[in-house]
Amino acid sequence: MKRRKKSRKTNHSEKPSPPRRAKTFSLITVQNASHERKSPLETARTLSVHAGETAEVLGDSVVTPVFQTATYCFRKSAEVRAYHEAEVKSRFEYGRYGSPTQLTLERKLAELFGTEDALVTSSGMAAVTDTLLTLLSSGDHVVMTSECYRRTRAFSEKFLSKFGVRVDFVSPRADDVIRALGRRTKAVFLEIPTNPHLYVPDIEVVAEKCRKRNIPLLVDPTIAAPFNCDPVGLGADLVILSLTKYLAGHNDIIGGAVLGPRALVDRVREYHGTVGTLLPPLAAYLILRGIKTAALRVRAQNESALAIAHFLQTHPKVQRVFYPGLPSHPDHEIARKAMNGFGCVVSFEIQTDLAGAERFVDSLRLFKIGPSLGGVESLAEIVATMSFWDKSRRERKRLGIGDNLVRLSIGIEDAADLVRDLNKALRKV
Repeated sequence: MKRRKKSRKTNHSEKPSPPRRAKTFSLITVQNASHERKSPLETARTLSVHAGETAEVLGDSVVTPVFQTATYCFRKSAEVRAYHEAEVKSRFEYGRYGSPTQLTLERKLAELFGTEDALVTSSGMAAVTDTLLTLLSSGDHVVMTSECYRRTRAFSEKFLSKFGVRVDFVSPRADDVIRALGRRTKAVFLEIPTNPHLYVPDIEVVAEKCRKRNIPLLVDPTIAAPFNCDPVGLGADLVILSLTKYLAGHNDIIGGAVLGPRALVDRVREYHGTVGTLLPPLAAYLILRGIKTAALRVRAQNESALAIAHFLQTHPKVQRVFYPGLPSHPDHEIARKAMNGFGCVVSFEIQTDLAGAERFVDSLRLFKIGPSLGGVESLAEIVATMSFWDKSRRERKRLGIGDNLVRLSIGIEDAADLVRDLNKALRKV
């Protein structure tokens, strides 16, 4: 993730609007010094600690406190009038519209991603739904990749269609995405990389075409890890991600975010404040704490995942490994251009059936059986039974998901210990 002074300009119909809230306390401003750093992660390490943090809140606290309140009171009636008449809000009114804890998190995220603004939500799916329902209307068309987060797909199929929005699911190949664009296309939504095969769309190519046709490009870099990928630099108009994963990083908090130009984020913010998909203050506090060590964790996860992918690729009981850091991955060259690291997710097919795959995951000791990714604990799942249990075998086959496909999320344990655990479990197959 690289920090820029400005987001890419957009020419969408709405004129840029002023921020909803003015700064209510002094902030630490960290200037970009990436040219002096050895790697993007070192810049991220500094920004992760200092970006967006307050210098003077409640007795010069080093840590941003939890503002656990539903209501912010006014001292005089004149303040109420001034608040509603002000074009720029200089204070807080009600918890559903934000808190100082939430605001600090939003500013930190905006600095980390190099965007004008950020909005945090109750979950990654809330970020997805808030954004799509803001941008799309009846009769509109949106393009998504066929291999995307299953809940994003379910929302699009079951709910967007109810509102008269047409959704086309295509392969992650840039040519296929561009070919699907039409006169009524109002958004393109890509994930980098995809789940579970970790295909990497060429975002720069798609972004160029979207820019020419004035179509907002939405990119979800959740699986890549924020410090491994710079969606805005690649051409995304809006970044949508789950904060639950790498940034919070401890499998204990749910959250999401929308980042981009203020004009677009403010549109999503208005919808968000109405439907109430707010991130609780305590969750914002814990995510702030998690972000401060995220760059260190992601570096370790990148290294361990690559080592494990190499181990699996040479194991006689492994049929195929999906990891964009491997030269054998079909999108390796695109990944090398688009990513600084390749993330913690490794998928692979075992030379066995469903019963054998279940014996494998049941034999693991360090890996816990569970969904999600990006946390400090390593996780394993059989994709067919964990994430696609409600799909028929024929449908799963059409999606390339066999009964022998296993997905790993690599934590921060020692890579050698994880390799030993995997090796022992593979002997049970």
